[in-house]
Amino acid sequence: MTAPHPSLRLRLLVVTLTWTLLSVALAGWGIQRLFRQHIQAQLQSELNIHLDQLTASLQVDGQGQVSLAAQPTDPRFGHPFSGLYWQISVPSSGSRFAQLLRSRSLWDAHLPYPAGDLTPGSDTETQAPGPGGKPLRMRLREVHPAEGPIDTLILAVAADEALWAEPVGRFDRMLAVALGILALGMGVAAWMQVGFGLRPLARLRERLAALREGRADRIEGEFPMEVQPLVEDFNLVLGRNAEGLERARMQAGNLAHALKTPLAVMANAARAGDPALPRLVAEQVEAARRQVDYHLARARAAAAVRVTGLRSPILPLLQGLVRVMERVHAERGLVYDLSGVPGELAFRGEAQDFQEMLGNVLDNAGKWARRQVCVTARRTDGELSIQVEDDGPGLSSERAEMVFERGRRADERTPGSGLGLGIVRDLADLYGGWARIEAGDLGGARVVITLPAA
Repeated sequence: MTAPHPSLRLRLLVVTLTWTLLSVALAGWGIQRLFRQHIQAQLQSELNIHLDQLTASLQVDGQGQVSLAAQPTDPRFGHPFSGLYWQISVPSSGSRFAQLLRSRSLWDAHLPYPAGDLTPGSDTETQAPGPGGKPLRMRLREVHPAEGPIDTLILAVAADEALWAEPVGRFDRMLAVALGILALGMGVAAWMQVGFGLRPLARLRERLAALREGRADRIEGEFPMEVQPLVEDFNLVLGRNAEGLERARMQAGNLAHALKTPLAVMANAARAGDPALPRLVAEQVEAARRQVDYHLARARAAAAVRVTGLRSPILPLLQGLVRVMERVHAERGLVYDLSGVPGELAFRGEAQDFQEMLGNVLDNAGKWARRQVCVTARRTDGELSIQVEDDGPGLSSERAEMVFERGRRADERTPGSGLGLGIVRDLADLYGGWARIEAGDLGGARVVITLPAA
């Protein structure tokens, strides 16, 4: 693993700040729109209240005189050009009003006639220029007096756009400052979060450098809970590699030690001019070959244990081994029974290792069997239990344990190297299983091997 590239910190900061600023901008835009709509709705509600007050105070006598029973209560109506106005008019010729009454705030000006016709029974909202050319937001209502010669009155209330634009602008400035401070704080928080978040990886890089340089044999130190599982997995892999290396050294030493004797015998015979040198060379070469095969099998199994996803169906492998054994022991007419092996069972390991183990066991059973060899297998709690039983003379418990030692045979008169069952136990151990010999139901020996199931 390499330490995080310096640009990773920059990329994280850029992405975090970009999303932060975008989120703040969207939030500000939404808040600004809500506030603007709120102020506009408030202004419209205020105009509607003033218009209702005018309508409620309106009086028209029999001579057509228009008056108000009470003036609107808002003091801004009494200040010239305050921005809040009311007016009572009657339609005149063309598109003009004949002004009857107006607020003092209009002074000598008047409210314009709206574009389009008014809708009887409902208010009309419009925008128009007011005193000084300032834009106004107007609300008009058509009223029909019950008495007098005037049949139609137009009531209008208007407010300067600045009445709502000013608080909106002031709010926008305050919102911009607040969101700017928020964005700055979030940016600093993002920088600190990225810096502190990547700091454990920098520490991990230092520990790995110490490991690479030989100053440590494992990763030490406390890490956050998000990184600690990774550190533990690293240490587990390092421990397994150290064990594998130690095992390889041991195997290399054992192999070198095993080859010393055949080489010494051949060297001594060559120096002495022994006439039996060819026979000695052949015997010692065969012994050396057996030792090499034995250690290569162990090395291959040790490597296979670390490989995941291995799956070797055992029934086809056993059938192939039985065909070989039937030819090897053809003159004796032995019967190999595989009916007790389900077809769905599989070994979690290399097929070659399984053949190495069961080949030795079947060959050994074939040497001692009188008429038959029975093979059964079952799966229990993720393990394969394979039993190979013969109807031979059997073994005592002392001799049963002895045959698993390298170079030892139950009967020295029987051909063999004495390495077969030793390889079986060693390979089973490497896969986390075991092998033993016990008394069988057929009267002979029963070899039981447990291996990991796929």
